[in-house]
Formats: sequence, structure tokens, C-alpha cells
Amino acid sequence: MQEPPVKPMPAAATAAAAESDGRFAAVVPAPDRYPIRSAFVYLALLAGLFPLWPGAELIAAPLVLIAVLGSWRDLRLVPRILLVLIAICVVASSLWAPHMLLAASTSTARLTPLVIAVMLLSATLGTSRDIGELAASLLAGKALPRYLGLSATTGFLAIPLNFGSTGVMSAMLGRVIQRSGDSASTRNMARAILRGFSLASMASPLSVSMAITVSLLPGLSVQGLIAITLPFALFFLLLGSFFREAEEPIAAESGVDAIGANAHTVMRAWSRFTAYIAAICIGAFALYDLTAMPYSRAVAISCSSAVVFGLLAARQRGEAAAPPDMGHIGNEVTVICGSAFLGVMASGAGHWLLGPDFALPLASLPLVAFAAPWVLFVGGIAGLNPIVTGTFIGAMLAPIWPPAALLGLGFGMLSGWGLAIAGTPYTASAMLLSRLTGYHAKTAALNWNIRLSLCGLGLAGLLAALLTYWQGYP
Repeated sequence: MQEPPVKPMPAAATAAAAESDGRFAAVVPAPDRYPIRSAFVYLALLAGLFPLWPGAELIAAPLVLIAVLGSWRDLRLVPRILLVLIAICVVASSLWAPHMLLAASTSTARLTPLVIAVMLLSATLGTSRDIGELAASLLAGKALPRYLGLSATTGFLAIPLNFGSTGVMSAMLGRVIQRSGDSASTRNMARAILRGFSLASMASPLSVSMAITVSLLPGLSVQGLIAITLPFALFFLLLGSFFREAEEPIAAESGVDAIGANAHTVMRAWSRFTAYIAAICIGAFALYDLTAMPYSRAVAISCSSAVVFGLLAARQRGEAAAPPDMGHIGNEVTVICGSAFLGVMASGAGHWLLGPDFALPLASLPLVAFAAPWVLFVGGIAGLNPIVTGTFIGAMLAPIWPPAALLGLGFGMLSGWGLAIAGTPYTASAMLLSRLTGYHAKTAALNWNIRLSLCGLGLAGLLAALLTYWQGYP
């Protein structure tokens, strides 16, 4: 089938893909233009990380809401709609169901510092030269190694950078498209970037999806969940290598092979970056295992500590280092935290409609687990953020799900979350890739991945059902 023509890359993308000393540099965050908003965001982070009394973390959500409302003119349509829906839910639940408002506010308050900390880490690491070295070194070479390297590295970078990894990779791919035009190789690289980002959604211990899933399913082991989702995510990336276009051999002077980096420099960048991520993950696991704090707070503290350490180390080297401006994160915070809030409210409404005595028949549990990833994916096609769908599924099913079978439900949620990220057009990663490369989000995410997505959904649903059957039946 004839591929649609590629639109010219916007000027903003061209600027993001600028070179420095002949090599790509990571995107440098904008100067601190919103000091008041930024101050409220940092206060919300501190309130969530170190509550001075029980329940004090609830202050985090109102503080960040002040910063979001202060950036109303900069918000896109979807965040504005979410804020209006949240306001309606707050008024309605205050009148008829205050307990639902408290539950949704508590869940959102626990998520808020995690989102801020992850975005703070992304903004800090986004200035690292290591990011540019790692990404630039992967855009050359033969088709299959390039696909596997791009997808695996995008997922690896997404552990601390979230969808910032998609931005770095997509900006560089946009430059390749500008230099050598649309081709099967650039389309395959776009596939690799989108599929690679799903790796972090399925298996990263620092991801929002992991934190929400573990928070909604108390008693579910993070390590046990990763032990199941990581092999599945890696298999999904390998399976994706069979769902690519055939490529013509690339000329040595083409735009792809013209981008590269010194092997010794790349190895040092890999070593530093891997050690940094490992330290953050170990810190999060240690805090979670050795203390009674929620997993989301453990991740937020570990990420924030890594940022402080990085800033202190930079100052020690004599560099001018300061905390980045966080007053521009209104869109992302609203989408993530607002979606979680609405998900909890929707699940509360669902429980009210079903009644307090509702219970699933034991025989239906594997079927429900099988359906979980499909519901997340179909919701993504319909325009629902996976946070809304995932929160709804987890909050609805957790109270009526056998504790022994939580692994099957958790796997179904995380695998479906990742598959929705890779194969639906309304996610942040798909829209960012579209903006920086010119490929239409629906074409790149849905059309190019639909066969792979269906295979992944079938396998994910089957594994979720088998895990549930194996653990849920005495």
C-alpha cells in the first residue's frame, strides 16, 4: 500500500534536532520563565515526598492545581476538557458521594509527586550529552540491528525520561527524513521508536503505569510483576522485527549512515547512563522494601534524590547547575493526574451501580483477565488515555479479585497499557513522533502496528488468563 507523503518537519522540531560540535545534543529546557508556577510545583513535590503529618500529602494536589490553573492559556484542548470534567465530578461527588471524592483525591495526591519527580528527572537528564551520543549512534547500520537497537534503547532511555525519550529519538529521525526523505528505513525507525517506548510502560520500575498498577492492586509484588512483564516486553520487541517493511540497502553517503558517534565515547556514555538508572531503581526498591511507604512515593524520592545528586555533582565540577523550570508541565500533569482522578471516580460510580454485594463468578476470572489488555487497547483507539482505562479496571476489580490471583490481573493491565502506547494514535508518544517527523499519528501508531498489536494482545490476554487460572483456583 502506498504510504502517505511526509509533511515537512516543523521549525520547532528542526530546532530540537540542532547539532553541536557535529553531534546531536539533547534538548535543553527553556529558561525559568514561570518562577511562581515552578515554585508551586516544587512545593507540591516536597509536600508529597515528606508529609509532616498523616494525610498531609493531600496538599500536593491543590498546590499543583494552582500551577496548572496559572498556565490555563498554555493548556491544550484535552487538558482543559479534563479540568472541566474534574470540576463537575468534584461538585457532584461533594453533594452525593463525599467518600468517592476523598478516594479519588487521595489516589491523585499519591500520584502527583511521582509525576513531578519523573518529569524533573527527565528535564535534568535531557541536557545530558550522553543522551545525544546514545541516540545518534543507533541511526546507522543494517536494518535488523538498527531496528532492535532503536527499540531497545528508546525503552531504556524511557526509564528515566518517560516520553522524553520519544522526543529525542523522533527529533533525530526527523533530521534523517529532512536529509534523505521518506523511505522504508525511516518508517521502520518510526515503528521501532513507538514500540520501544512501550517497553518502559510494561516493565520499567519507574513508570507511571507500574506505580498506578501496584497502588491499585495492594499485595502485588513489584519484582514479581516485572519478572513476568519484562520477558513479554522483550519478546514483543523481537516479534516486531517480523512486522517491518523490506528495506533497500542504504548508500554510504545517505542521511542515516552520516549520523554516528565514536565507539569509545558511546561505551562511556552507556556505562554512565546505565549506572545512573541502576542506582535510581535500586534506591526505589530499597525504600519500598525497607519502609512502609507507598511504591509511588519510593520512586519519587529516588528520582528526586538522583536529580539533587546530579546538580551537586555538576556544581562540584564548576558547572552552572540549577533546578529546571517546572512551570511548563501543566499539560502533562493534568493529563496524567486528571486521568487517574477520573478513573477512580468512574470506578466508584461503577461499584455504586453494581451494588455492594456484587462478585465475579470464580469461573469468569480468566476471561476477565484475558479481556483486560483488549479493553485498554480499544480504549486507546477510542481516545481514552490508558491511565483512565487502567485506573478504572484496577479500581473496579481490585476489591473483588482474589489476592492470590493478582499477578494475572496486574500483567493484563501492564501489557495492555504498553500495547496501547505502541499501537494507538492518541498517546503522547505517538503525537510527539508525528509532530517531529511529519508521519501522521494514526498511520504510524495504528496502521503500521495493527497486525503486531493483535498478535501481542492475543498473547497477552492468554498469558493473563493462564496466570489467573494457575493462581486463582485452589
